[in-house]
Amino acid sequence: MANNKFDSKSFNAEAFKYMVGRVPNLKMNEIKKSKALAGNPDIKDVFSSQNGTAYARIAMRGLLEGDAVNYDGQTNITATSTKTFEQGVVVVGRAKGFVEKDFSYDITAGVDFMENIAQQIADYKDGLDQDTILAILKGIFSMSGDSKSVEFVQKHTYDITGEATKTVGATTLNSAINKACGANKKKFALVFAHSDVATGLENLNLLEYLKYTDKDGVQRDLGLATWNGKLVIIDDDMPTASAVATAGVYDIEVKTAATAGDKIEICGTTFTWIANGGTPAADEIELPSTNNVTNEATAIYTKLAAITTGEIAKFTWDNTTAKHVGATQKNTAPDAVFTAEVQEGAATMVIDVNETTPAVIATDYTTYVLGEGSIAYEDVGAKVPYEMARNAATNGGEDTLYIRQRKCFAPFGISYEKAVQSSLSPTNTELENGLNWILVHTGEASADDRSYINHKAIPIARIISRG
Repeated sequence: MANNKFDSKSFNAEAFKYMVGRVPNLKMNEIKKSKALAGNPDIKDVFSSQNGTAYARIAMRGLLEGDAVNYDGQTNITATSTKTFEQGVVVVGRAKGFVEKDFSYDITAGVDFMENIAQQIADYKDGLDQDTILAILKGIFSMSGDSKSVEFVQKHTYDITGEATKTVGATTLNSAINKACGANKKKFALVFAHSDVATGLENLNLLEYLKYTDKDGVQRDLGLATWNGKLVIIDDDMPTASAVATAGVYDIEVKTAATAGDKIEICGTTFTWIANGGTPAADEIELPSTNNVTNEATAIYTKLAAITTGEIAKFTWDNTTAKHVGATQKNTAPDAVFTAEVQEGAATMVIDVNETTPAVIATDYTTYVLGEGSIAYEDVGAKVPYEMARNAATNGGEDTLYIRQRKCFAPFGISYEKAVQSSLSPTNTELENGLNWILVHTGEASADDRSYINHKAIPIARIISRG
């Protein structure tokens, strides 16, 4: 019975660690096979030689550069040295506990319980690592600190949402990686894509799925495919954002003039009409000195156009037609909601509201493309990666499995600066913060004095599409 039990009396942490490593981690193994993740001896050394190190700066060796002189027997030979770049790298720590009541007794006879648990932990850890990678990618494409970092974001982003054909096609991938790295595009090897994007590629017969043979000799779909020879990992965790495909256009026509005390609600804000000559507050509109529907429409427009926050600011307002106030949804506000009505009761004001053009909201999908060696990866390790604890009293007896990991994912050519980080391990939210990332440079205090890595040497790109 001891081999089938999973509690603090029989748990062997080393054996469990070995089993987790032995179970196929399909996604992460395929990422490693694509060579997008690559070991880095400098990172390994810095974190293994310094106990407790959570952040380090390592040197990136520069390339030979400079023009050769004419060797003609009379021209002096000039010599230049290579430049050393600095890269900040951080260890990401994650931990989790899993608890089961009377866990040992819930095992089905004949099932290899330890392997079953190891399989689930392996998949869970795959998810942790993928979440970390996606947070890092979001962070580096949010860089805004200096012109070179902004240049990287612009040139490594291929946005087709403004083109006639907004969905990915046969030439999309090649065009994206060429824009990012030019002749160095051959380094790209891996694509992270949402299932909607992948489905579009499938419909165009541009995806080829990979298969594997399980331990029973049965061939199964790996859930991975290739696109133009690049490995594709399909996952709905890929970033999406709502976008305005067609802006909503609305019209308010003032049919009958208001009197002081009337209330009109527009886009969630209620305004009260006050007598002419008063000093209107933020939620008040002054009646015109010549009070008629044309002038009241102008007064409403003037009030709305001056508001810069909230739902009202999600529209562009106009008063080009007498008696009418027009509203056009801004392209930056896909969540804008238009409403307009006069408060019921003794109000004398009458308005007519029309939807001229219905809003059409689309989804923008982000697809990431990674190259060989684009992310350095080292498993720094935790003192106790797996641990069991038994509580005999709680819930009649329960066992808890604890897991811990510390790993470093460092994108090539991009430095983690730890500008916004509250503890020794960054959260995914902190990894997503563009303020924490900058293009690798030589370290001078002034940006004007620095030399930056050539952005074309960094095989990381993204495609933004409508599917």
